[in-house]
Amino acid sequence: MARMVHFFKQETVFCVSLFLALFSALLVRPDLAYLGYPDYRTLALLFCLMLIVAGFQTQGAFALLGRTLLRRSSGLRGLSVLLVLLCFFSSMVITNDVTLITFVPFTLLVFRMIGREERVLKLVVLETIAANLGSMATPIGNPQNLYLYSAASLSLGQFARSVFPYAGLALLMLLAVLLVQRDEPLRGSGALEGEETPAAKRLLASLAPFLLLLALCLLVVFRVLSYLPVLLCVAAVVLVVNRKLFRSVDYFLLLTFLCFFIFVGNLKRIPEVSGLLVSLVQGRELWAGILASQVISNVPAAILLAGFTQNAAALLTAVNLGGLGTLIASLASLISFQAFTRAYPGRQGAFLKVFTFWNAAFLLILGAEALLLA
Repeated sequence: MARMVHFFKQETVFCVSLFLALFSALLVRPDLAYLGYPDYRTLALLFCLMLIVAGFQTQGAFALLGRTLLRRSSGLRGLSVLLVLLCFFSSMVITNDVTLITFVPFTLLVFRMIGREERVLKLVVLETIAANLGSMATPIGNPQNLYLYSAASLSLGQFARSVFPYAGLALLMLLAVLLVQRDEPLRGSGALEGEETPAAKRLLASLAPFLLLLALCLLVVFRVLSYLPVLLCVAAVVLVVNRKLFRSVDYFLLLTFLCFFIFVGNLKRIPEVSGLLVSLVQGRELWAGILASQVISNVPAAILLAGFTQNAAALLTAVNLGGLGTLIASLASLISFQAFTRAYPGRQGAFLKVFTFWNAAFLLILGAEALLLA
């Protein structure tokens, strides 16, 4: 029983999605139509990108990037700006959750080394916001982008209009918050030097297979290549280069997608339920996406609501902005919460207070922008 409780706490969204899928299967008896529910292209791309990003991590590419940039910091304000920008722009390629897994523990370590731990809470919260909002700027930045861009066949122009204005304003807001803080010289900055930097040629050689695979995945994202040959290619290369990377894949995220596909597919086959949801969502995508994200997080919200609206561009904006707000609005935020509370036990309340304040402030301003642009 204890193991089941622990598993439910660790994989709450998956457990909920599994329950919904099974419940809906009682209403719509399983048949061959179930095979048409999943978006196999999105699932294949998610699987491939998780393998590729894990490959980058094993080579130490992200930590090396962080140390290299930090050596250029002369003061506490500059250090904070670099760390937040690192999260903002890295998330566009390696996703928001991988960004936070990589750089939040790194930030906690750095601020402990320089003896400024009293400043780290606000910075971790801003890094979390930066990763969640920076990731909206590319189709591969987060799972909801990848799904909506793929499933709704959005053009690059539609995608850019849906996210760029908000990512741009978010960047300016983050810089404004950081630049108004008091600057101080770094103490113990020698601790930032970290390990010796490996030769650039050696690092590039080790990353070459993964860079090539990433390029192939991007061609799938932009609908130049079919997903199936690329999926087979990625699996074959990883099997040869480092088969342990298969353990790094978040299979429960893939299963969560699959369960929600089943749940939504079944709801669409119940005329009364489908008609009600369409009437509730269409024309109200912004508020539906933001509010649903606060309760079930933005990835499930995107999958659920996409089945009941034709305005995928508005929903894309909504679920990305919906990642702000509550701690579960974007599940990537839980990574920061867990990393911080492990380092500082007993400060959960302090984290939630600072996190909620800054998330609400960003959501209020970006939500106002969305209303004006709409």
